[in-house]
Amino acid sequence: MAISKEERALAIVEALKAAYPDVRCTLTYDEAWKLLVSVRLAAQCTDARVNIVTEELFARYPSVEALAAAEPADIEAIVRPCGLGPSKARDISACMRVLRDSYGGRVPDDFDTLLSLPGVGRKSANLIVGDIFGRPAIVCDTHCIRLCGRMGLTEGRDPAKVEKQLRPLIPPEESNDFCHRLVEHGRAVCSARTKPACDRCCAAPWCEKRF
Repeated sequence: MAISKEERALAIVEALKAAYPDVRCTLTYDEAWKLLVSVRLAAQCTDARVNIVTEELFARYPSVEALAAAEPADIEAIVRPCGLGPSKARDISACMRVLRDSYGGRVPDDFDTLLSLPGVGRKSANLIVGDIFGRPAIVCDTHCIRLCGRMGLTEGRDPAKVEKQLRPLIPPEESNDFCHRLVEHGRAVCSARTKPACDRCCAAPWCEKRF
């Protein structure tokens, strides 16, 4: 008997939970503003490289105030290995100045307010809302978009549209960890760089294997 997309989604959620019971964001941070900086640097860059770069960045600028006072050129000199150095440095500088001047150095917990910060898009705002403030969030990164499309849970590759499609399918209390589990699964099993290892995929019984 065929099952609905909602039932397949729930089965996939449970399969990934069993396969990856302990998940967390792979970016290294111990304060909310550091995650905000790290996720901006992670655009078109690996988390592993970002973690190396931010170790130096945060050692030199250990607070929102210190980073806000830094010249964008000095920030760029450190973050250049992450790629897109000029734009990332400008966004980080502008974002830290807004946090310093308008929010007392604190990261706001409101989604729309986060979106108003320089360099912050839906992916970044959802990550902050979910990982820092513990509220339901769908982080539509490349792993989420690719795997959910392959499994047949979503259509298209537009992050905002994929997020909208997933919200009614994924239980709110599972949504944040579900996205982290997709990252782990995309790296370990359903890789974009090599042929997906369907023979050892925990979600194989419910995957439509579209591409």
